[in-house]
Amino acid sequence: MSSPATDVVRLLTVRGETLAVAESLTGGLVAAEITATPGASKAFRGSVTAYATGLKHELLGVDATLLAQHGAVNPQVAAQMAAGVRKALGADWGVATTGVAGPESQDGQPVGTVFVAVDGPLGPGSGSAGGGKVEALRLNGAREEIRMESVRSVLALLLKELASEHTGNERAQDTEQNGGF
Repeated sequence: MSSPATDVVRLLTVRGETLAVAESLTGGLVAAEITATPGASKAFRGSVTAYATGLKHELLGVDATLLAQHGAVNPQVAAQMAAGVRKALGADWGVATTGVAGPESQDGQPVGTVFVAVDGPLGPGSGSAGGGKVEALRLNGAREEIRMESVRSVLALLLKELASEHTGNERAQDTEQNGGF
């Protein structure tokens, strides 16, 4: 049985595409999960662990006003982190995690509030990634459980986006092969 990280690496490698990761609450766990997969170097460009709020702006280009007004635990911040790491590291796909693993609330958000994001290629025939997708999570458990579930969730979101884009392309090809119907 393959893991989500193995599936991500396999799909990206087959497609000749690359991935970059931006992490906050997961502190490098997403990158570690991906690089634990044999052959990851064919698809994985690198990662930025922007744990401090200011680094989200300085390294990933997250809007400083957004961070000042809403804090780092915000869906728009997650989306901008994914887009920012994708651009900064020159990857086809970017993913991001931001949230509160505990033990205390942060930015007015309770423990277990997490946002994961995917930013993917734009263009004709691309799937629903269309620049970005964010998922809001309300997780329970201890700090380590919240962090590990965040890793699982961002990889699952990326797999879903990769699959929807692939399915969209297959439909387009099938339509062309069947005379446009």
